[in-house]
Amino acid sequence: MKENPYREDWDDLKELLRQYDDLKNGRKQIFLDEEDFEKIIDYFDEKEAASLAMEAAEMGADCFPFSSSILIRKADLLLTANKYQDALHLLDHIETLDSSNIDIYILKSSAYLALDLQQKAVEILEKALTIFEGEERVDLLFELTDVYDDYEEFEKIFDCLQLILNEEPNNEEALLKICFWTDFTGRNEESIRLHKKIIDDFPYNELAWFNLGAAYQGLKLYEKAIDAYHFSVTIDEKFDYAYRNMADAFIRLRKFKEAIEMLEKVAELSKPDPLIFEAIGHCFDKLNNNAQARFYYRKASHINPEEGKLYYKTACTYFNEGQWESAAKQLEAALKIQPSHPAYNLLMGECKLQQENWNEAIQYFFIVVRARPKNESGWESLLRGLYKANAINEGLIQVELALKNTNSKPLFLYYYSAFLFAAGKSKEAVLQLEKAMQKKSKLLKKFVELNTSILQNQQVVNVISKFKKL
Repeated sequence: MKENPYREDWDDLKELLRQYDDLKNGRKQIFLDEEDFEKIIDYFDEKEAASLAMEAAEMGADCFPFSSSILIRKADLLLTANKYQDALHLLDHIETLDSSNIDIYILKSSAYLALDLQQKAVEILEKALTIFEGEERVDLLFELTDVYDDYEEFEKIFDCLQLILNEEPNNEEALLKICFWTDFTGRNEESIRLHKKIIDDFPYNELAWFNLGAAYQGLKLYEKAIDAYHFSVTIDEKFDYAYRNMADAFIRLRKFKEAIEMLEKVAELSKPDPLIFEAIGHCFDKLNNNAQARFYYRKASHINPEEGKLYYKTACTYFNEGQWESAAKQLEAALKIQPSHPAYNLLMGECKLQQENWNEAIQYFFIVVRARPKNESGWESLLRGLYKANAINEGLIQVELALKNTNSKPLFLYYYSAFLFAAGKSKEAVLQLEKAMQKKSKLLKKFVELNTSILQNQQVVNVISKFKKL
């Protein structure tokens, strides 16, 4: 048994390179065979010594002018040197010597692509598909997918991958790729048919089960997707992407406990991932378990401290519990990262409102309406803040802007009425209240929430009674 075959191979190669150098420089009459030249060309090519590789290829071609393998290497080097037409001429010549070499067609297609002649590249590969079978045909189909990808003919990529899987149902690369392209092209029904056929013949193919689940998920058939993913993880219990997708399907079905179970499995199988911890936090959030939601949001933010959204979500859990101070601290961290983010400023304004820090609240709400002037929630919060702060004149100005920017949303007619009543302009306030009631009477509660004592105003009572009768 050889102690160090790699060392011996290197010694053989060094000796071969020495002989080649002697031959090149005319020091000795040495015979090198085709395989020797191939090794020398490959050595220089791997060392990225392009000129030396080409020199060896030319010498090899002179010694063995009918060697398609040496000439193929020379054509490849011409392509690397951007000499596309020279490469194509040489490849045409090689094809007359040996048309059964698959590399001829692959290199030709690469040359045509480099010359921006996509259709020619496709024609070459399609011609080759009529010549080759088995593994070589599959290799050509993969080359064709790359051509279609470069030129954004995405439907044809799916078609090629489907042909590959018809030939090799267990081809891992094709199974991985077709999952993405199914989602991208939306050809879920075809994918379901294809993978059901594969599973019929190869029931223990976990990727086929996974792709079947993904196709069902693409059609929003979440129960069927979950069943398929279950088969996938039964075959391979460490298939973390199947657990991820299953968790997503459970979330879509609002089965948050089951989703948490799947996400915790992902966390066990893979390195710490802030997206997984955030998703677990989201599920606990939906289950109204604020403490556990916070725990996972914090785990995520420890890994990704520059993601303001995580501090914001943590703040929401505190806000839900009425812990305004703690929520504000989290929002301060979020706002350091994204000072103008509307959602962060909106929630901070609400915290300040709850703490009766009217002026600070109003400042945050102004940032929101400047960022999103057509958004209803920002204007609503600003107007509530102004009303609470008793800034009636400013409120009248801003409510008119709110109506203008939101295409006269009925809510702001109620707010307009409230500000007019507060300003002592009862006649106009009644008109605006009637107008609001005509448009959307259900929003009356928002009007009352601003100031419950308004129900003691007889004019308001009359308007409400009038519309109740209608």
